[in-house]
Amino acid sequence: MPWSLRAWPPLLWQAAQAPLADFHHLSTHVDADAGGGRACRASGQTIWAGTVAGCEAGMAWDWVELTRGVLAMADPMSVITNLRVLGREGQVLTSAEAALVLNEIVHALPWQHEVGRALATRH
Repeated sequence: MPWSLRAWPPLLWQAAQAPLADFHHLSTHVDADAGGGRACRASGQTIWAGTVAGCEAGMAWDWVELTRGVLAMADPMSVITNLRVLGREGQVLTSAEAALVLNEIVHALPWQHEVGRALATRH
């Protein structure tokens, strides 16, 4: 589950440095009660990992299906990760500042495709 990422060792990463390593899909969970009726939207969590400076970095977030085939992050401010994003001066970014960087990473990933594959087995 996504919360297990909290147990991963923290990993400092300076956002202004070389691009982050490619992340790969670990798993996607579709909530058991998701998609049960017209008013019930599918939702769940997806987890991704990559290697940064020889260490494992992980990211996870909740997603929701807005309408069939249209997926969005449930809360872009709530990406769970062991990455501690540093600014140009080496300072740890605030959660709001880090969210901007993390969302850039998320939006570059093919996560909607992977979630769509998980949903296809449920629809």
